[in-house]
Amino acid sequence: MKKLLSHIIILLIAVNASAQLLPNLGGQRAGVSTLSFLKNDVSPRSMALSGANLTLSADGMSTAHNTASMSQLSGIHIAASDLMIGAGINQSWLSAIIPLKSSTSAIGVNLNYLSSGAMKVRTEFQPEGTGEYFYANQFAAGAAYSKLLSDRFSFGTNIKVIHEQLAQYSNTTVAADLGFLYTTDVKELKFGIVVQNFGGNSSLSGIDLAEEFNRQPVSVGQYSVPTIFRLGASMKPIEKEDQSVMVAIQLEHPNDNSENLRIGVEYEFKKLLYARAGYKINVAGENLPTLGLGYKLRLGRNTMMINYGVNATQYLGTLHAFGLDFMFNNDKRE
Repeated sequence: MKKLLSHIIILLIAVNASAQLLPNLGGQRAGVSTLSFLKNDVSPRSMALSGANLTLSADGMSTAHNTASMSQLSGIHIAASDLMIGAGINQSWLSAIIPLKSSTSAIGVNLNYLSSGAMKVRTEFQPEGTGEYFYANQFAAGAAYSKLLSDRFSFGTNIKVIHEQLAQYSNTTVAADLGFLYTTDVKELKFGIVVQNFGGNSSLSGIDLAEEFNRQPVSVGQYSVPTIFRLGASMKPIEKEDQSVMVAIQLEHPNDNSENLRIGVEYEFKKLLYARAGYKINVAGENLPTLGLGYKLRLGRNTMMINYGVNATQYLGTLHAFGLDFMFNNDKRE
C-alpha cells in the first residue's frame, strides 16, 4: 500500500509539473521552433501506430519513445531504422540498450541523423546552379538511463547533444527527454508521461551571416527546440495463448502547434507476426490511417525483429520506415 501511494504521489508531481509547462508550450504557433527533424517518427512500429508509443512494450527503440521502459528489458538490444522522407532526404536511427547487472536499471546510447543529400547552390544570376553544392545535415546523439523503482513504476531520461549544419552555418544545443511509466496487472494496462526535447533556445551562426541590410542591423532569431508533452495509456483487451490485441491512445501537446490525439492498435499472433494500424486526430495533412507489419525471427536465445511502417501524408507524400531490432541473450521476457 505504501509503495502504491508513493507511486501515485510521484505521478501527481509529474502531472503537476507538466501542467505548469503547458501554458508556455501550447497554442497554435506553427513554425516557431527549430530542429524539426526531432519531431519525425523514426520507429516503424511507432509510425504504424500513428505515434501512440509511450506505453509500448520495451524494445531497442525505447530511447526514441519513452526511456522509462528501458529498465524492463532483460537482454542487450541493438536497433536501427531508416525513414525515407522523399526528395533524397533520409533520416536514420541507431541505438543500443544494455541492462545493468542489478536488473532494475539500464543504460543506452542513440544517434538520430538526417541528411538532405547534395543541393545546388543557386544565385539570382545563376538560378540553375553555380556548379557548387551544399548539404543540410542534422543529428542528435544521446545517452539514456532508466531505473525500475518497483515492479510497476519506472522512470528514464535521455540527454542529447543536437547539431545542425546548413552549408557554412551551424547550430549546436542540448536537450533532454524525461519519461515515466506505470504498469498495472489489469489486462496490461499502462500509463505513460513524457516530456521530449526539453531545452533552451538556439540559432544559426557562421561566416558570411549578414549583420546588416540596407544599413540596418540584422539579428539572427533565437528559436526553441520542438518540446512536446505526451500523455498516453494502453491495454490488451484481448489476450489469449496464441494471440492478443493491444490498444493505445495518446495526447500530445507540442510547443509549436495545436494539441492532437493518436490512436493505435497492434495485433500479435503467436508472438511472431504483428499487424498494426493507427489514426491521428487534429494533425494537419495527415488524415489517412497509418499501417505496418512486424515479424520476429528466433535465433536460438537471440531474436531479430523486423518492422515496417507507412504513413500517407498530404504535404510530404507517403513516408516509409524500415527497422531491425536485435535482441541478445533475451531469455527472460519477449
